[in-house]
Amino acid sequence: MIVARSPDELAPQQQRAVTIGIFDGVHRGHRQILEAVRATGLRSLVVTFEPHPRTVRGNRVELLTTTERRLELMGEAGIDDVLLLHFDIDFSLLPPEAFANSILRASGVTVVVEGEGFRFGRRRSGDLELLARLGFDVRRVTLVDDISSTHIRQLIVAGEVAQAATLLGRPHEVSGTVVLGDQRGGTLGFPTANLVPPLDLLVPKNGIYAGWALGHRAAVSIGTNPHYGGTERRVEAFLLDFHGDLYGQPLVLELWERLRDEAAFGSEEELIATIASDVERTRAAVRPV
Repeated sequence: MIVARSPDELAPQQQRAVTIGIFDGVHRGHRQILEAVRATGLRSLVVTFEPHPRTVRGNRVELLTTTERRLELMGEAGIDDVLLLHFDIDFSLLPPEAFANSILRASGVTVVVEGEGFRFGRRRSGDLELLARLGFDVRRVTLVDDISSTHIRQLIVAGEVAQAATLLGRPHEVSGTVVLGDQRGGTLGFPTANLVPPLDLLVPKNGIYAGWALGHRAAVSIGTNPHYGGTERRVEAFLLDFHGDLYGQPLVLELWERLRDEAAFGSEEELIATIASDVERTRAAVRPV
């Protein structure tokens, strides 16, 4: 898959079919559109944006996927080319006709594949009818009901990671770099990898989760560690049957199931017994997709 930052970086003189959007999460609904683009038989193109357009006007958006992971998932879906455009205030003011000419025509696009409610350009004033009038072959896709990035975010914020996975088509992932933590886990018999996710990546509701990382099941704690009076929100993962040093390394955690709330315990023995129970439940957990 070729990732370009402007139309002139794409291979010239090739007719392309395009779909346009953020595609945060590259969920089942998105993949339906990507499959329809590939089904045209033309070279497939996704036009997408960085950062998320809503952040340009000061709104915070917690993303389901990093840009890098979003591109990986598009490649896995068989897309040939991605045009990753920088989105800023000036770009947001681009009239839809100018977008169609300077981006789509300049990229060799002849076919546009989108869901019925698609809007683009300044103040979302462009639509599929406009693209048809401009001479593009517009192909409408009936989208999967009740699957949207917004809905999936709501589920993850609530800790409903198994339900979110059915809409994503895979478990939700939390990724980041492993850093040095308090090192309490090792003294308790459960050494953890302490993860620092990107600031704009969505981290689920605090609690204990069963998941997967680096080919190992992982018992994951998200929260402030109230047993020790913590205040800083952390992501800590105990990888079952793993031996090695992960400090400074990137790590991707799949979250399969929320096991329980985080809690303070009456004694360290009670804490250890509960963690041991979490580990056994993690061994028995089933990947949700």
